[in-house]
Amino acid sequence: MLRVGLTGGIGAGKSEVSARLAAQGAVVIDADAIAREVVEPGTDGLAQVVEAFGREVLLPDGSLDRARLGEIVFADQELLARLNAIVHPRVAARMAELERAAGPGAIVVHDVPLIAENGRAGAYDVVVVVDAPPRVQIDRLVRRRGMTREQATARMAAQASRKQRLAIADIVIDNSGSLAELDRQVGDLWSELRHRAARLADRARP
Repeated sequence: MLRVGLTGGIGAGKSEVSARLAAQGAVVIDADAIAREVVEPGTDGLAQVVEAFGREVLLPDGSLDRARLGEIVFADQELLARLNAIVHPRVAARMAELERAAGPGAIVVHDVPLIAENGRAGAYDVVVVVDAPPRVQIDRLVRRRGMTREQATARMAAQASRKQRLAIADIVIDNSGSLAELDRQVGDLWSELRHRAARLADRARP
């Protein structure tokens, strides 16, 4: 099994790369999707979030009001750390479970926003960073997610810097250009990952 850590700042386009790798045959484990799963109504994760932040973070139907929670935690590093202490262990346990189910010969891509922040680069055989200039990130967040520039800047400031992410990269995908250019880069990336997986398998043979 080749374990790939895929990361990138908010608005860099990591999900575009993740989707293309899944289409090539990678087993993608999406940390954001699992983070939503572990705080769904009825979970102990949601109960702990409500205990920590109050019922104001719930929507009328009892589900988590992510926008409201985001406003609270991304303005205060201590509150963000409190939320992460609730969510991250549950996400890690579920990701490990899905990885075990993938099988020994798989190329498993862990789609994780916070590899640099959590010092987890060493947990993977290869780290892929999806990169875009900050001005491109802000533009995408404003146009595609409806954020104000201030909200986009705050979300970016709560993450590792571009320099910190690039420092952990084994491979960098530049997602500041066209989708056609991204397709070309992901095709090259998949070839490289398959090559690395084959070498890993060769070394594992007796």
